[in-house]
Amino acid sequence: MANGIKAIRGMNDILPHESYLWLHFELKVQQWLAAYGYRNIRTPIVEQTDLFVRSIGEVTDIVEKEMYTFVDHLNNDSLTLRPEGTASCVRAVIEHNLLYSGPQRLYYTGPMFRHERPQKGRYRQFHQVGVEALGFAGPDIDAELIIMCARFWQLLGISGLRLEIGTLGNAETRALYRSRLVKYFEQHREALDEDSQRRLHTNPLRILDSKNPLMHKLIENAPKLIDDLDVESCEHFETLQSILRGQGINFEINLRLVRGLDYYNRTVFEWVTDKLGAQGTVCAGGRYDGLIAQVGGKPAPACGFAMGVERLLALMQDADNSVDQPAPDIYIVHQGEQVTYYAWKCAEFLRDEGFNVVLHCGGGSFKTQMKKADASGASYAVIIGDEELKTEEVTLKPLREAIAQARVKLVIVGEIIRKEHSNLTT
Repeated sequence: MANGIKAIRGMNDILPHESYLWLHFELKVQQWLAAYGYRNIRTPIVEQTDLFVRSIGEVTDIVEKEMYTFVDHLNNDSLTLRPEGTASCVRAVIEHNLLYSGPQRLYYTGPMFRHERPQKGRYRQFHQVGVEALGFAGPDIDAELIIMCARFWQLLGISGLRLEIGTLGNAETRALYRSRLVKYFEQHREALDEDSQRRLHTNPLRILDSKNPLMHKLIENAPKLIDDLDVESCEHFETLQSILRGQGINFEINLRLVRGLDYYNRTVFEWVTDKLGAQGTVCAGGRYDGLIAQVGGKPAPACGFAMGVERLLALMQDADNSVDQPAPDIYIVHQGEQVTYYAWKCAEFLRDEGFNVVLHCGGGSFKTQMKKADASGASYAVIIGDEELKTEEVTLKPLREAIAQARVKLVIVGEIIRKEHSNLTT
């Protein structure tokens, strides 16, 4: 399609031979989160720009460089395609007063949008599963979120993920630490790259997350937040570690873990892998106790995480966790104008019986249709010709087992298939 319209760079089509794996993953997500009492919430993909500026932080890469923002010409509002899901979830909880009835365990799935340089595992339209626990103050909910993730990796058959945890303390701790960082980096201003110099007085903690290898030694020697940590945050972090150890969850403490969003406090964590190149983080989150008030609600604690769907699917494929592509149970082969009406009736009857049925369309000889039936992956072909029409029967032909075909009454097709399947599995 040299001159035709193509998908936007970094926004990918998910084709039928790929989408079956997505459907399998989404079903696993629903089952997994239901087991922990989390309920689904769905929010718009477009929000007022101010929501993300206020929540994510004005001096962040996301807000400064990556958001898809536009002006609604009808009312001159600044709108943005959501770059992440937590802010939208919190906005909905506040708007609909969901915390009035008590703490909420919520989750959402769907596309997010960031204008980044596309590469493996990082796209401009990408998909996330987000989990939020709102109204819970203790480290037990932090631990629950992490333990949930460990179970999910097992359900997906993914191994080799490494858990890193850290703490950012409370607002006072961060303010004290921030002033120490600014003083330290001021003394080494000449070694800072352009981005870091720009952030020095606006968001110095983000300098610690720099991927510039020329700055790694400078960052390694910077003051450590743990030295300024308040007593309550220390106790919160110690209790979290104790719970994780008690549940057999291995982890590494990473005191440089700052996360890319401004709203985090206390617990932060990431699940990382070495199998996806530079895009090693597949799931990340933490506590954000100030965000609800920051967005306009009554102060309430909160904690959550988001995982990248594309990255997890890549790991599932790398692990060769085969998922069978869906195939119909029955493919109906038919020929003749009068036969066609009977074939439609048979197809609907068999669907009522609980089978997935493909009715051949487009005509063709029986031989041609049988080739399509075999290529469909169906377990059985139901063949209908003039003779079957006369007796109101069908010919049932197994396509995957060495069992003879037989002409039978339509009403017992389901019984025969279930009986044969039972015999094959016992």
